[in-house]
Amino acid sequence: MSGARTAGSAIAPGATPAGAAGHHGQGGGEGDAIAAVLRQVRRVEIVARRAIDDLLAGQYHSTFRGQGMEFDEVREYQPGDEIRTIDWNVTARSGTPFVKRYREERELTVQFLVDESGSTAFGSGGETRRSAQAKCAALLMFTALVNQDKVALATFADGPRGYWPPRKGRGAVLRLVRELFAPPPPPAPTRIAAALDWLNRVQRRRCVAFLLTDFLDPELATPAFSRTLAVTARRHDLIAVTLIDPREVELPDAGLVEFACLESGARRQVDSGNARVREWWRRRHAAREATLDELLRRCGVDRLRVALPAADAAVRPGRDALLDAFSTELKALFRRRGRRR
Repeated sequence: MSGARTAGSAIAPGATPAGAAGHHGQGGGEGDAIAAVLRQVRRVEIVARRAIDDLLAGQYHSTFRGQGMEFDEVREYQPGDEIRTIDWNVTARSGTPFVKRYREERELTVQFLVDESGSTAFGSGGETRRSAQAKCAALLMFTALVNQDKVALATFADGPRGYWPPRKGRGAVLRLVRELFAPPPPPAPTRIAAALDWLNRVQRRRCVAFLLTDFLDPELATPAFSRTLAVTARRHDLIAVTLIDPREVELPDAGLVEFACLESGARRQVDSGNARVREWWRRRHAAREATLDELLRRCGVDRLRVALPAADAAVRPGRDALLDAFSTELKALFRRRGRRR
């Protein structure tokens, strides 16, 4: 459910579990909207650069590897070389045994799958989940830029929406970041499996794929969804990024609250003044998180879970509370992967 309204309470509009409407003012036209997007992109680039310098670039490079081994050269066979590396064509032409030499392919393709469904408009703090997803994806894109990797973007809701194929360079990354911060499309339900099926068809070679979604998908508990998720994790290095709003974890005591789902339009009243209701809310969230953790673990998907900062969170000058929290979680992921190697 999402989009809360209250009768005589202090709860902010939009404080709900499945996505409350964001606080979008009416701008002064298309030109003002574009200028606002460009200012946001520039700010995120500056803040992201600090996070990359402080925490990420070296660990990123060692954590995510290229697509495998690529051919380097042939040389004459030497005692101790693997017989299976003999290049029989060159050996036949020259009359002397030659072997193939390979080197690790360091260039990555980093694919971003970003959820644009109606529930991503939820935001009880200073920004919506959609905006927070855009900032986290932008940080990762600028990190990929530092490491000279190709970056691609695909957006989805009830199916694939937009696609920008893999490109290298600052211009390509800035184009994708602008798309992330563009005005949101009309709301639609969530179908993650459709986006994963699309990725498996389009991206034939192995890539690092970041899936940014709230997993508020009615198909989540089905065997078909598990199969699609597992297949994608085998073909690609799949990492789920989930951003948890404080109102999803804890329901404040705000009296009688009406919730509206941004995807279905369904409405329901909840008595948040009832302690048993608030306890049920906490238990429901904890159970959902445990179920999602188990699903991702079983399918071989790493998870980056980040708590969205409250609107009044303290921020150091020149920093961003969300990107600092995200960088910390990303660094922890790098350590976990390092221990597994």
